[in-house]
Amino acid sequence: MSILVGYVPTETGEAAVDAAIREAAWRGVKLRIANSRKRGPLVSDSVAEDEALDAIRQRAADAGVDAEVYTLAHEDDAADSLLEAADAWQVDLIVIGLRKRSQVGKFIMGSLAQRILLQAEVPVLAVKAG
Repeated sequence: MSILVGYVPTETGEAAVDAAIREAAWRGVKLRIANSRKRGPLVSDSVAEDEALDAIRQRAADAGVDAEVYTLAHEDDAADSLLEAADAWQVDLIVIGLRKRSQVGKFIMGSLAQRILLQAEVPVLAVKAG
């Protein structure tokens, strides 16, 4: 049994990690922390620095949670890489952060969270910051 959390270095991403650590501690399972980077030049603000990922691993350890950090790579869509990882690792729960977006923003850009919520084969815990 394990939990997968999709992490981006934002307030929402931190909220998702905090919730995932609590869930993993409560369930007594392993936590898999994934940050997805687009293949090619590094230009995305969703990419977490190694120091931030190490700090998250330490927060989990301090809470008594066995955690592993993964850097996933994707071509076009981070949702695909997270869903593929969830299937490959046979996780029992996916934790993601949600941020408020306008209807126009969702229409033009789509919603990674929405795709994960609709396409995941396991339960998804969606967390808001604050």
